[in-house]
Amino acid sequence: MVGVTVMRTWIEPVVAGSQVASAFYDTALLLVVKNYYNQTNATAPSHALEDAQQKAVSNFYIIYNLVLGLSPLVSAYGLSKLGDRIHRKIPICFPLLGYLGSKTLLLLLILLGWPIEVMYGAAAFNGLTGGFTTLWAGVMALGSLGSSESKRSLRLIIIELVYGLSGFLGSMASGYLFVGFSDRYREGTVLVSCSIACYAFCLLYSTFVLTVPKTAASCPAKPKSAEEVGSQLSAHTKSSSSTPVSPSKLIIAMLFMAAILYDLAVVGAMNILPLFLLREPLSWNAIQIGHGNAAGYVIFITSFLGVFVFSKYLKDITMIMIGVASFSAGILIMAFVRWTFLFYIARAVMLFALIPLPTIRSMLSKHVEGSSYGKVFVLLQLSLVTTGVVTSTAYNKIYQNTLNWYSGFCFILSFLFGCLTLLPLSIVAIKQRSTSGSLQILTD
Repeated sequence: MVGVTVMRTWIEPVVAGSQVASAFYDTALLLVVKNYYNQTNATAPSHALEDAQQKAVSNFYIIYNLVLGLSPLVSAYGLSKLGDRIHRKIPICFPLLGYLGSKTLLLLLILLGWPIEVMYGAAAFNGLTGGFTTLWAGVMALGSLGSSESKRSLRLIIIELVYGLSGFLGSMASGYLFVGFSDRYREGTVLVSCSIACYAFCLLYSTFVLTVPKTAASCPAKPKSAEEVGSQLSAHTKSSSSTPVSPSKLIIAMLFMAAILYDLAVVGAMNILPLFLLREPLSWNAIQIGHGNAAGYVIFITSFLGVFVFSKYLKDITMIMIGVASFSAGILIMAFVRWTFLFYIARAVMLFALIPLPTIRSMLSKHVEGSSYGKVFVLLQLSLVTTGVVTSTAYNKIYQNTLNWYSGFCFILSFLFGCLTLLPLSIVAIKQRSTSGSLQILTD
């Protein structure tokens, strides 16, 4: 009976189901948009057709990502605050309802031949119900609640691992589902239907099965050492009245800055990558895109293994720096990809690229009260989404203007932003070292 009760607190089925659904939907949307603009530009000369299609798809995603990214600003903080005050499931169930509705609109677009602009409305509906911003903040809050400080980085990376494995499976299947049923059904119908079914499962599970775990602080096995460390930090802060900003606040600010800079680098590169893969010299088809996306999701596995091993020997801040260096090196290689094998080498170098953000969330959770997890995580997520919207728009425009000059230029920009991320992380590392040194003196 206790086992069943514990299993009902698992958020992993929601993470897995929603990510499989998202992988199906992302592949379907990209290929539906590509096919739509192929038909629209069918009268263009063959030599100009590819460039016209690339620019049309790029322009669609500029507007789509703007709407998808900005619309959660209206509701995300309010939903997360309701989650902190009333019920933790609110910021999970509302976004899933929005996902269900917006993906149904894509299915209707395929079946009824609606114009592609309908998807802007779908993106708005998705965002106004919280979107990924609220959903992921809610998932991270639930994951943090039931874990101790010492195990939190591992707990959050396990959730990321489930997210990644599910995306891997979804991406592997998506290309085959899109192509395999195109003879009997309109292209994308089966893929989008599978996506809707997965979201429906997640909503039903969240509403009727999922229960909120007890906070780690309420468990008798954990608190004493945590309280002692907290009191030491408090005493140290009081004794350091000459410092204008307390170490904790400075660390939080630097972690936010590092997360934003790193997200800028990652989001910018990942937004351009699908367009880069469709264009010469790679010119990938649906199945190759599915395999490429799956290779990206393998990084979740390698990042989990990295945290599993590194957390035994290294501090959180060191793990974050390793992850940033891994991504920066890999994306620099991506800038020079001209053959398929080189793409997979670049992805292999990025093996620890998923370590930074969950570990940053883990570090943030150690500087705030459990009752504020939802608000802090959603503020971080809103910061990341706002940055992502601006980045997506800027990178798409830069890509359009460098398309014929050097198509990998955006990846070089991401490499530079990745290197910049190391600056605030270095400040955190120095501050933590000085704080731990002061605590050592206090205890001697």
